[in-house]
Parts: sequence; structure tokens; C-alpha cells
Amino acid sequence: MNLKGNVVLVTGGAKRVGRAIALELARAGCDVAVHYRNSPKQAEEVVNQIVSMGQKAAAIPGDLNASADWPKVIDQTIDQLGRLDVLINNAAAFTADGEEFAPECWEETLRTNLIAPMALAEHSRRHLAAHGQGAIVNLCDISGERPWPGHLAYCCSKAALAALTKGLARKYAPSIHVNGVAPGIAEFSDAYDEDLRQTLVDRVPLGRAGTPGELAKVVRFLVESAEYVTGEIISVDGGRNLV
Repeated sequence: MNLKGNVVLVTGGAKRVGRAIALELARAGCDVAVHYRNSPKQAEEVVNQIVSMGQKAAAIPGDLNASADWPKVIDQTIDQLGRLDVLINNAAAFTADGEEFAPECWEETLRTNLIAPMALAEHSRRHLAAHGQGAIVNLCDISGERPWPGHLAYCCSKAALAALTKGLARKYAPSIHVNGVAPGIAEFSDAYDEDLRQTLVDRVPLGRAGTPGELAKVVRFLVESAEYVTGEIISVDGGRNLV
């Protein structure tokens, strides 16, 4: 798939992995809508980088925990960049579970990590299919299959997102490819100290953490080159899922 002139929306595209994906797809020739929630300055920085590459870009605000914002994010993308060919559902809530069950934590996590990607897919469906072959890539997580006791809401939301990926691949075929990427360590949380980081790396067969750039290249592959692939979830985890 020649990406030149295609428009991609990257949710959570202002920072970390989302930023790397936005820049990688811009290098592939895409114009990019950089969605953000609380990071307008960082979103504008990414937009400026993309414009410096010769591509169009726009910063798109939106709270994915608010249902009223779901269609607005798609509408703003169309208004500013003219079309939408690729949706990258990257934004996620990563909140630790408390000692006691907190329904509001589960509701917010599932709303942001599962329901919002579904809503964005539905709101963008006709646009994605309008120019031949659209694509959706969902950022899943290997924790969906290996849940952590302290982050059950997050892990369950990612397991459900993996199921949604496969279901949408069937529902949207043949006009839209839907795939997922399941990272292991793509970028450490700032809250992790050196001892915890080393403990996590010691569990990875390839012996190191991954990088946002490596994950972004796999996303690009799924969008640009995997023309006969749909409903797949690629683990990008250095072999962690094997242990």
C-alpha cells in the first residue's frame, strides 16, 4: 500500500510510543492527525516535526473517556486534513488497581482502552473504506495474555481489545484491514526504578528493552506492506511471551 498522501490518525500521538508511530508514518508519506488529551505543547512539537518533513499534520484534542469527543476527533481530522485512511488506536489508560475493588477505575480504563477504540473505528469506518483499502492498528499488550495482579483493569481491557481486533477484522473485511501490535517493554514508565527495570529486562529472551521506534516500524509494516494480513496481533516483546 503506497502511503503517500494517505491520512493517519494516531490517538495519544503526542508522546512516547504514539509520537514514534506518528513520526514513522510521516516518514512513510502520510499526513498525520496527532490526537492528544493533556499534552497540547507536545502535540504541536510533533506536528512541527512532521511539517518539517514535508507532510501535513494537525493537532487534534479530545478526551477519549468522554463519548461526546469520539465523533469530534474523527470530524476534526476530516475537517483539517480532508480524509482518513488509517486509524491507530494507541491512547490508553494505565492505572494500577487499588487494594479494594474500585468500579470507577475499571469503568474509566475499559472506556478509554476498549470502548473508545471501538467507537472511533465505527465513526471512521466509512472514511477508511472510501479510497480503496483502509487500515486500523490497535495497540494491544502482551499483558492481555499474561495479566499482572496489580493492573487487572488494564490487562483485561487489553485482552478485550485483542478480541475486538479479531472481531472487527471479520466485520470490516474486505475493505478495511484490522490488526494489532502487542508490545512488551516498549518504553518504561517513569515510575519504575532501576531495580524494577532490570528485573523486567531479565525476563526478556533477547536481553534488553524494546524501543518506541521498533514498535513503530511494526505498525508501519502492518499499514504499508501487510496487504494480505488481517485479524493478526504481532507480539513485539523480545520473546517475553515465550517464557
